[in-house]
Formats: sequence, structure tokens, C-alpha cells
Amino acid sequence: MSPLYSLYTDAATQPQSGLSAGGILLIHDHQQTQTSLPLQATTNHLAEFEVATLAFTRLAHTLGAQCATTTVLFYTDSLLVSQSVAKRYAKHYQSEVDALLSAQRPFQLVLTQWVPEKQNQGAHTLANQALHAREDFK
Repeated sequence: MSPLYSLYTDAATQPQSGLSAGGILLIHDHQQTQTSLPLQATTNHLAEFEVATLAFTRLAHTLGAQCATTTVLFYTDSLLVSQSVAKRYAKHYQSEVDALLSAQRPFQLVLTQWVPEKQNQGAHTLANQALHAREDFK
């Protein structure tokens, strides 16, 4: 049986400062890995794409050749990200869609699922913690 990972991502942006941060929650074999990180994006839509792309890039780097037999259940509360991945298109975010699809390519199968924010609390909390840390650091 191929390895199965559940990947939750979320982004948080402070519109006044343009600061963004992301949260990544990875679950495999009942083990959680939590990551909070600063992002370059200055809008929430861009930040949602950036954190998702980073999450897949990091997972691919960690797994290496094992990606070819790995299934990833990808959960996002960004309707734009989930719909864009499904259509492989987004009118104003095509380069971000292409980058995300490219980051997903090494995996055998990626199933994307939109979830309401309340079902994405782990990644949401991580993103907000990272954003508050950035704001406190300024």
C-alpha cells in the first residue's frame, strides 16, 4: 500500500502591513508535523498559493523518490486554491496555479479538498501564530 499523507495549509495576511505567514499541518501514520513560516506574499490569495506550494515542495524534498508512490490528501480553506487546482486555471493567478501544480507533480496522487475554516484550525492557528510573531518582530 502506498504511503498516505494528509496535508493542511492556511495563510494569514495583515492587510495594513502587507505581512503574511503560513501554517502547514502534515499528518502521516498518526504523527503530526507542524510548521509556521513567514511568506513573501502581500495579499491573502497569493499567500494561500505560496504556503501550499511550499508545503508540497518541502514534502517532496523530504520524501525524495518515495513521492512516486505517495498519495497526498490536500486540505485548504481557500476556495480559490481548490477550484484553481481542479481547473488548472485561475484568471489572475495562473503563475501561482502553475507553480502549485508543478510542486504536486512528483506525487503519485494528490486529492484536493476544500474545507471550511473551522475544519482547518490546525493550519489556521499555525499561520496566525507566525503572523503575530512577524508583527511583534517589526
